[in-house]
Amino acid sequence: MAACRSLGEFLDRHDQIVRVVLETVRGSSPREAGAEMLVTDTAIWGTIGGGQLEYMAIDHARKFIAQGAIAGRMEVPLGPEIGQCCGGHVTLSLKLMDALDRSDALNREEAARAQLPNVLILGAGHVGRALARALEPLPVRAILIDSRAIELERAADGCETRLSAIPEMEITNAPTGSAYVVLTHDHALDFLLTSEALARGDAVYVGMIGSTTKRASFRSWCRSEHPDLLLDDLICPIGSQGSADKRPEVIAAFVAAEVVAALTTNTSEKQNKIKKNA
Repeated sequence: MAACRSLGEFLDRHDQIVRVVLETVRGSSPREAGAEMLVTDTAIWGTIGGGQLEYMAIDHARKFIAQGAIAGRMEVPLGPEIGQCCGGHVTLSLKLMDALDRSDALNREEAARAQLPNVLILGAGHVGRALARALEPLPVRAILIDSRAIELERAADGCETRLSAIPEMEITNAPTGSAYVVLTHDHALDFLLTSEALARGDAVYVGMIGSTTKRASFRSWCRSEHPDLLLDDLICPIGSQGSADKRPEVIAAFVAAEVVAALTTNTSEKQNKIKKNA
């Protein structure tokens, strides 16, 4: 059976599902309190961290299904006795999902998706499309933007695309705390879009494809066009952490890591900047 592509498909496909929630955590644990997974007799959706704890939870949930149980709890010390060395202690709640639980799960997913940080990929060439694919399974909303419909049509299924004749307006209208990756087919457009993203003052990440030479050219351009623009936060070149491989998929992997690291590093300096410019 093919893997489900969405939570809705998973819920529709299975009649009996146990929701497993990591309810409380004391000490070290593979995941934080609130993490959850859904378990059927043949499949799972989500994770509470893997390892022996998760195996035990899956086994317990499937016994629930086999025995017709409705709800229960597990108290698990994460020590050598279960072959997991986190050293903490967790409480799991297990419940056989009814129609209301399924509806609530979909509502939670929708609410969580609405809170995902936006990543605007400005340019749907080879690297832009590869980056959209790399970000697709990650906890971000990646939007592939271009003025060329033919390039957007080449994007992988499932990628969110946006045809825009004035891509700088997409930057203007983006939510606070977004990330921007600029890699269009035109240097002048790259400079315009990068300056727009930096000028917002609330971007978590601004990256522009190119070389150190292109960065120097952009700096020179800014002296005449945007003399007050601060370039300290600009990442250019992007995805340049030591690899000399220029294949789009390799570049995209490194850029995706940069972007997600920036979005998930909750520094006080970053949060203060976002709040100040909100």
